[in-house]
Amino acid sequence: MESVKQIIRDIPDFPKEGIVFKDITPLLADASAFGKTISTLKERYAGKQIDTIVGVEARGFIFASALAYALEAGTTMIRKPGKLPYKTFQETYS
Repeated sequence: MESVKQIIRDIPDFPKEGIVFKDITPLLADASAFGKTISTLKERYAGKQIDTIVGVEARGFIFASALAYALEAGTTMIRKPGKLPYKTFQETYS
């Protein structure tokens, strides 16, 4: 996974000073690296009887969907309030 970590760009002070944004677009653009990432996660969780992979808005949707497909599981999306039109659940967090 170290080679995959090298593909992810650090963008300092984005979206505000003191935050280092992890830019995954180079990873997503590299089919081999993205495939290796999903394969590694699949190996880690194979045989765990997972029904659903949860993806947190918004970049998490990409990885959750690919991993769910690889594990033959469903996907659930976690979004901010008001972003989904159907039945939703709400949980407060900090």
